[in-house]
Amino acid sequence: MAHVVIGIPGDPQLYLADTQAGTVTPLAPQAQSALHAADQLRQSGATIVKGVNLAVAVGGAEKAASGVFDG
Repeated sequence: MAHVVIGIPGDPQLYLADTQAGTVTPLAPQAQSALHAADQLRQSGATIVKGVNLAVAVGGAEKAASGVFDG
């Protein structure tokens, strides 16, 4: 899989990460789409996971590289 949709608590914007290209861009889901419904749920506090087996918010690249998982 080369694309991952990311939502960060406190940030209303969704992002699309392209792991092959190494880019992250803002994403606006189409109204009435399943992604739009999922976005509304996550903005209400839900956590939604599909197709990934590890996702951790970290304080920066250096912390992630050192194995520290504290935000």
